[in-house]
Formats: sequence, C-alpha cells, structure tokens
Amino acid sequence: MKQVRIVSGRAVPLKRSDVDTDQIIPAEWLKRVERTGFEKGLFAAWRDDRNFVLNDERYAGASILIAGPSFGVGSSREHAVWALQQSGFDAVISPSFSDIFRNNCTKNGLVPVVLDASVVQSLWATVEADPLTEITVDVERLVVEVPSTGARHPFLLDAATQQRFIEGLDDISITLGRDAAIGDYERRRPSWLSTR
Repeated sequence: MKQVRIVSGRAVPLKRSDVDTDQIIPAEWLKRVERTGFEKGLFAAWRDDRNFVLNDERYAGASILIAGPSFGVGSSREHAVWALQQSGFDAVISPSFSDIFRNNCTKNGLVPVVLDASVVQSLWATVEADPLTEITVDVERLVVEVPSTGARHPFLLDAATQQRFIEGLDDISITLGRDAAIGDYERRRPSWLSTR
C-alpha cells in the first residue's frame, strides 16, 4: 500500500445517500481476473445520464469524492474501492460509511473521512460554486481544509489506521513488522503444541 499523508486536490460533489457497492461497481465487473480496469465500471449505471456529476467536465481530474450519508453500503466488494482509486480518487468524505467498505478503504489506501452532514453540505456548496476549489485531507493532522475559504474541519481516525496510512502498511506489512516476535514465540512454544 502506498503512503498517504496528505491528499490535496479538487473534489466531486456526489449528492446521493445510501450509495451501495453495486452502484459503485456493478456485479458484472466482478468477473474480471485482473485487479485493474475497474475505473471503466465506476458508477456505470449512472454514467448513462449525461447530467450525472462525474460526466461534468468541470470535475474531471478530481481526487476527492464528497458523498452523502451511508456511502458504500451493501455487499462486501473490495472492487468498489479499487474502482474509486483507479478513477483517481484518494479520499472519500461522507457523514457515514458502511463498516465493511470503510475497512476495505483503510486496507487499500483510500482515505475514508467522516464529517458531520452539515459540513458535507457546506463542502458541496463550496465545490459547486467553484469546481476548481482545492481541498486538503491531512491524515497526519486529521483535518480537512479548504484554503480558499479558511474552513478547517477535524476528523477522527484511530491511531492504528492513521499509522497504516502514514507508513503505507497493508496487512502483510503489519505482520512482517512483527516477524521477530512471531519467531520468538515459535522458538519458545512447547513442542506438544506443534502443528506437524
């Protein structure tokens, strides 16, 4: 997993609530063998609507998605996170996330930021008024900032998840970081506990 300390860029206001993982990446995309190419399926059903916000050229190249409450509900598909990342998103801001989706985000380097619904609505208004507005998600200081307006919004992230982002640790990296303790345990373990 890549290190994520600061995400800074423009944002897309996805003014929808209860967006489920099948809407993020439809089931037909789950047949792919590779872990690439999912950006083409991101919000595929909604892309047919020319008024869908991701079809608006003003938001092209945005790296932060600002969504309504209950983002990522539904089935447990890691593909939803991959599709967002492969579409250029490094952070998603929402009043709430599905636990499974949030966990998939933290294990893949997509920063899930929970902010109050009123703050999300304020960010939507700011970004709609000026799609070139820069937003910064600072994982080290746990704050979302909008430099042009002076807005500053703290968010919570548990210490282990924050460390995971800052150091770029996936589950394997975390396990390998405990290699010495695991080896020590294996050497001291009574022989009658052997799995052989």
